[in-house]
Amino acid sequence: MTLGAAVKGIWGRVVGAVAAGGAEGERKTVTTPLAQGLGMSSIFAPFRTSGVQNALPKPTAGNLRRFAETPVARRAINCIKDRIACMNWRIEPCAESCADGESDRSERAGALTKALSTPNESDSFRTLIEQVIEDVLVGGFGAAEIDTGDEAWPVRLYPVDGASIQVNAQWTGEANQPRYAQVTGRLGKEAVVPLLDADLMYVRLNPRTHTVFGLGKVEVAFESISSFLQAHRYAGRLASNSVVQYALWLNERTPEQHERLIRWWQDEVEGTGRVPVMSSEQKPEVLRFAGGTDADLRLQWQQFLLTMIANAFDLPPMMLGQTQDVNKASAGELADEAFQSAIVPLAKLIAEHLTRDVIVKRLGWNDLRFVWSDLESRDEQIETNIQLQLLAAGVLSVAEVRAMRGLPAVEPVASV
Repeated sequence: MTLGAAVKGIWGRVVGAVAAGGAEGERKTVTTPLAQGLGMSSIFAPFRTSGVQNALPKPTAGNLRRFAETPVARRAINCIKDRIACMNWRIEPCAESCADGESDRSERAGALTKALSTPNESDSFRTLIEQVIEDVLVGGFGAAEIDTGDEAWPVRLYPVDGASIQVNAQWTGEANQPRYAQVTGRLGKEAVVPLLDADLMYVRLNPRTHTVFGLGKVEVAFESISSFLQAHRYAGRLASNSVVQYALWLNERTPEQHERLIRWWQDEVEGTGRVPVMSSEQKPEVLRFAGGTDADLRLQWQQFLLTMIANAFDLPPMMLGQTQDVNKASAGELADEAFQSAIVPLAKLIAEHLTRDVIVKRLGWNDLRFVWSDLESRDEQIETNIQLQLLAAGVLSVAEVRAMRGLPAVEPVASV
């Protein structure tokens, strides 16, 4: 059976399923499915190439995660991920929400805030969203399973390895037709877990028309990261003297004399710190294979690769340690550029998915939305001054300002 026929057979069984497996309130997806076998190598296995040793590795899910663990890629990922995960957030009414459901809107918003703060038994909101953002940046496939609860705990979220998710390109939009499936690494009927559209929050970065999958930032920087690692290894071997840089030329000497000199040097001089004393009719000549300067380390090439990696992550090179031509004035502008180009778009994408997939699709609450409180302004003083001016002009009320800052509402004091 060909690979195409096997894939069609799997999706035929998934699409033909009446409903996704698993009872209500039970998790359907599997934790770390790629580590459970079926020919899928672990990401902790060392990478080995066959044939040419300098061959570029393939951008598979395992290699993408290995590259994400290297210092430069990890720095770029953490600059984006940690900044978003540390943001304050809130659940607020939609601007176009109608009067229907206004009576219990605040209670539902409070219950949803409590549920998202502790999305499951082992995660907080930060640990959950960090895992989703990590997969989005690495491969463009952040995912989380959505499950409903009761009135006090309306929803539960479970992080899912996005690399194990298959997307049904023939999904017609029917609510009872599986849109996703997880490859679990198990045998038999449990090999594939079908998931409805309302069961999974699947975040695609850089969506395109020719594929149903996204494009992660590590995928974009894959070749540049590989070239940087090779240049870094070469510079390390050169700096540690593991690469031969010099040779000693002895003119008009017999092979026996060469052998005696080598043995004498290795036995009496090398590693002892003694000053060698040599006498011959002609002075030996030292042949240098390299220039003997920092240019041999290809530092400028490494700096260029760091700039390319920073561009792939929509970050200025300053964020990856490139501080040339950076002063106090330009550093602030570059930090603002990093916030607007790398952090704000991804944060808004995550907020849109939480609103559409979790609140609207799964819970059916069209009058609430998820909002990052720190996206309005990076400068706390500027944000405070704007809110004070709007409050003094009567544009906003005290309750609205408190809601914008993520503070609870104040109960009115009864007059005596």
